[in-house]
Amino acid sequence: MSYCNRCMYPAVAVNLSVDDEGICSSCRVAEEFEKLTPEFWEKRRLRFEKTIEEIRKTNKSDYDCLIPVSGGKDSYFQTHMMAAEYGLKPLLVTYHGNNYLPEGDFNRDHMRHAFDADHLVFGPSVEVLKKLNRLCFRKMGDMNWHAHCGIMTYPIQIAIKFKIPLMMWGETAWDISGMYEPDDFVEFSARMRHEHALRGYEWYDMLNDPQEPLREKDLSWAKYPSDEEILSVGVRGLYIGNFFKWDPNQHSRMVQEKYGWKAADRPFERTYRTMSNLDDRYENGVHDLLKFIKFGYGRASDHASKDIRTGYMDRARGIEMVRKHDHVVSQDLYYWLNYVSMSEDEFWATADRFRDPRVWWIEDGQWWKDNIWGQASAYGSVHLPKESWQKYFRR
Repeated sequence: MSYCNRCMYPAVAVNLSVDDEGICSSCRVAEEFEKLTPEFWEKRRLRFEKTIEEIRKTNKSDYDCLIPVSGGKDSYFQTHMMAAEYGLKPLLVTYHGNNYLPEGDFNRDHMRHAFDADHLVFGPSVEVLKKLNRLCFRKMGDMNWHAHCGIMTYPIQIAIKFKIPLMMWGETAWDISGMYEPDDFVEFSARMRHEHALRGYEWYDMLNDPQEPLREKDLSWAKYPSDEEILSVGVRGLYIGNFFKWDPNQHSRMVQEKYGWKAADRPFERTYRTMSNLDDRYENGVHDLLKFIKFGYGRASDHASKDIRTGYMDRARGIEMVRKHDHVVSQDLYYWLNYVSMSEDEFWATADRFRDPRVWWIEDGQWWKDNIWGQASAYGSVHLPKESWQKYFRR
């Protein structure tokens, strides 16, 4: 394992690259954003206003835009910008994956009151969700595939049904990797949805599994519209983060003060933040634990890296947060095992199959990895059969 010299990210992080100076691509792109002046952002604001006005000219819907929302701080900021700052009438659309924390439930349901907005909430059958939890965990080591799919698919289905040409997303989804420059103006796309959010899988890959039988009708919400359907309405997905300076810490404070948005009432086990991912009890927990198992870094690494780049934390403090949180087996694992009726032994045996051999090795019946603080550590016993150790893992 090698790590960026500025943030917490390892070189194995998805879509990331580290240059000859030991600086990752995400930190390099952050450098470019830090150089941007108030005059630059003023030009972006004007471009945003011109773009949405051009789209509205062709809009035959009763809604000025559609905003995919979970009820999180970003959802509130997106809706604040469109409804409060620009006076538009949005349709709020939520995919409900049945994983909300109590604060997340409140924040989601409070949105239509806070913004005087219509709000459509859709959730698949709970039994279908449980099957997808188990199936996708076994297939790709990600029980939350259904959530990534629903969030990226159901809103554009609704945009077509209601003939709404403008979808407004928030933070650009590729900020972790530094894949794009500030002037690229990347928009929501089928390719981004399929390759990034859905891990290259689609709804039809979930059919015909003997353990988790699912019908095509169970997954109608997961079907991405055709090009013809999208073009018939002219749907475009823009990111507010391309036009206005994005600062989640500042946004969190603003929406709490202005709209009564609630952060988590107690700390998470796998990160120090209390303002992120309240719509999904597993995002900061067992879902993120699986990322640690796969790639050797977790949610505390994500949050600390972002806070280092925006000046809210120094690297020494970030390393302290990673040492404290990244390895923790959070209690929501047992909530999830009960939810899907799976044994802990099956969980670990399955999870171990997804460990990256660039990160992990086996010694004395335990998994080991190199850490950002410069020493190797053991992280629990091995559940793979011994022949699998010898075949796939060498120190």
